[in-house]
Amino acid sequence: MSTESDFSRQIIRWTSAVVLSIIAIVLISTYVFYALLIQWVPSLFTDVDPMSLPTWPEWIYMATITVVGLVFGIAAARKLARRILIPLNSIADSVKRIADGDLSARAVAGDRTLGETAALVDGFNSMAERLQSTAHELTTWNAAIAHELRTPLTILRGRLQGMADGVFPPEEAQFRNLLNQVDGLTRLVEDLRVLSLADGAYLSLRLEDVDIASEVSQVLELMAPSLTAAGFYLDMKVESTVIVCDPSRIRQVIVALLENARRYASPGKLLIESRLSQNAFHLTVTDEGPGIPEHLIPFIFEAFQRGDDSRSRESGGSGLGLAVVRAIAQAHKGLVSYSQHAGGGSVFQITLPRAH
Repeated sequence: MSTESDFSRQIIRWTSAVVLSIIAIVLISTYVFYALLIQWVPSLFTDVDPMSLPTWPEWIYMATITVVGLVFGIAAARKLARRILIPLNSIADSVKRIADGDLSARAVAGDRTLGETAALVDGFNSMAERLQSTAHELTTWNAAIAHELRTPLTILRGRLQGMADGVFPPEEAQFRNLLNQVDGLTRLVEDLRVLSLADGAYLSLRLEDVDIASEVSQVLELMAPSLTAAGFYLDMKVESTVIVCDPSRIRQVIVALLENARRYASPGKLLIESRLSQNAFHLTVTDEGPGIPEHLIPFIFEAFQRGDDSRSRESGGSGLGLAVVRAIAQAHKGLVSYSQHAGGGSVFQITLPRAH
């Protein structure tokens, strides 16, 4: 309130000073003009002394003009102060509320004819909305990460506790089960690291000339046993093409797309093919269905999204694979897209520039 009064008083003082200055300039310049006119053209004024002082009626007239000018100036200054202070006070109040934890606080522009204050309020509200969105995303991420880590950690602890208590015999199958859980945790941590680096624009790449066909072949050779066991057979139509990319990240992308197909697609053919268009390289992974529900398509490349909510967490994955694919594609100044072919299956396409 003190700040508001001080600000209003300053505007009134400066406005009053301007009004008085203008009135003084007008009156003095008028007096000087007529004095010079009387002196230079005396025939126009026969009975007037050019050096005479204003008469009492003239003094009253000038005082009245001064008072009226000050009244109108002060009234205009008060109105202007209110128009400026409404959005400023609203911003100050919203800042205090946000500092106290109320991220939903928003400022009110009031009279939007003052473009600068309206722009200030709009900028503040945009910042507040971004802050609220970031806080919500952070809370969601923390909850999702804790949820994803809980399952494998619970299994690990239960198995190890059972082996320590003699409930489970220390057999090779038990150790392989534990290793699978550790591998899952390792992949989850790596996916989270990639997404965190990508969000902060810190995902670094080791770019080099890479024969993409060779990289795809290595990944298919590695994943063929698990895909075959799940009922898939692979059809590779990737020509030998050299592009500039990070080979380890590209392998990570291919693994994520094939793993996504293994988890969600119906058993059948998986087609991996490539093509060139001008300066871009396109790599697609196509399955035989059933595709992704239409309401989920806008969100499939966001973190912790699963294509089938009815699947168990063990079979459904962490929901990070496609988000990692998008992050790596964008780091290469490329993009990833999804579509459905005529048969209803999913088509994931990675588009990368051939050179950087």
